Amino acid sequence: MEHKGTKILKTQRLVLRPFTTADAGAMFENWANDKEVTKFLTWTPHRNVEETRALLAVWEEESKRPDVYHWAITLQDEVIGDLALVAVRGENAHTGYCLSRKFWGKGIMSEAYAEVLRYLFEEVGFHRIESSHAVNNPASGRVMEKCGLHYEGTMRKAFRLLSTGEWEDIVYRAVLEEDYFDRK
Repeated sequence: MEHKGTKILKTQRLVLRPFTTADAGAMFENWANDKEVTKFLTWTPHRNVEETRALLAVWEEESKRPDVYHWAITLQDEVIGDLALVAVRGENAHTGYCLSRKFWGKGIMSEAYAEVLRYLFEEVGFHRIESSHAVNNPASGRVMEKCGLHYEGTMRKAFRLLSTGEWEDIVYRAVLEEDYFDRK
């Protein structure tokens, strides 16, 4: 495995690239302030664009490291989502993602996620990519299924939603490099 960091990736419709502080306005408007988008996430909606800009300053600096993988999902030059390796442990990684609500149900996240998996397995050399989603967020699970992640189990009441304080069951899924290459 050779860490290569957040390289620019392109699909038929999308460009995935590192975030910059210039993305603050679009990120805030498109998803960071949206209670529906952040309902199942590990952070609460941003209160203002300055909060978003401060976070992006950190992400912009981090993106210079070869062991950081964090993409802005762009469609026709508009920043509409976020996809990242939120934890890297050796040759294994856990992914997280979110997308502007106005782009839900259009196959955009599956397209972006599939390209990131291609890059992580074919170019970087990861062994295992995993992710998780709340049971009450099945659309996120469908993205994972479409991209070849296998169901591994459900942890009962494993995450307390910041949005409501309620406990959620969390579904875990993963794809191994052999699974990925067997699908090709």
